[in-house]
Amino acid sequence: MILKRPSEIDAMAEAAVINREALESMEKAIAPGITTLELNAIAEEAIVSRGGRPAFKGYKRSGTPPFPGTLCTSVNDVIVHGVPDKRPLEKGDILSVDIGTFYKGYAADMAKTYAIGEISEQATKLLSVTDRSLYAGIAQCQVGNRLGDISAAIQAVIEAEDFWVVREFVGHGIGVSFHEKPDLPNYGDAGRGAKLRPGLVLAIEPMVTEAECEIRILADGWTAPTSDGSLAAHYEHTVAITNDGPRILTAANQEPRKNLDPTVLHQELGYRKVAQ
Repeated sequence: MILKRPSEIDAMAEAAVINREALESMEKAIAPGITTLELNAIAEEAIVSRGGRPAFKGYKRSGTPPFPGTLCTSVNDVIVHGVPDKRPLEKGDILSVDIGTFYKGYAADMAKTYAIGEISEQATKLLSVTDRSLYAGIAQCQVGNRLGDISAAIQAVIEAEDFWVVREFVGHGIGVSFHEKPDLPNYGDAGRGAKLRPGLVLAIEPMVTEAECEIRILADGWTAPTSDGSLAAHYEHTVAITNDGPRILTAANQEPRKNLDPTVLHQELGYRKVAQ
């Protein structure tokens, strides 16, 4: 567990502003007919023009080619790590966008899933539940709680609605490195794991599918769809643990929050339909 000084968290907050603004620039363009490659270009320009560096572009993982995009764009049954391409988005699709930025040596990470036009009732529910689970996890980010409290809160929301928590991918610490310890599964037991301490910064990111399933990895070495075609959703914030409560660095309002009600937090910050 790598703890950050307040000045370091402030630096991460600057990276998070660039990251969020780039995502917002991109989401204004989301509509049927646009390609994820075009969305990728919008996000990249937004990051670079603000002095940031795309965190995913050129990211290397053992045994795979460097990731080619600024965004991970995961459509329908793709859980994470979808590679931007020339396929036009269609009405009824759902699109998960994961975006990361380095600025002045510090990283921020964020993800949302978008409806493309009218989507099915089941898909709408999947998006809302996944997003709600994120805020249930954030509400547990209080000094003295444990990592398992975050994991258990996320899992409880998802499984109460009969959806499946992806086990193969997890949240993580973040800071000077994009992926730091500790790992943060989206499932687990409350009261277990390391205690949350001021200065810990976490990328909290529930990934959820319609039904229990395995994942596949496509030939590009990155794209990870469900094995049975089940839809998948992904939401994420970068959150700093402080004595005054969680500070959601990738939210427009970064003020720390105490005694959080997850439902109120979700209503304030959560899922909004964008594309028509």
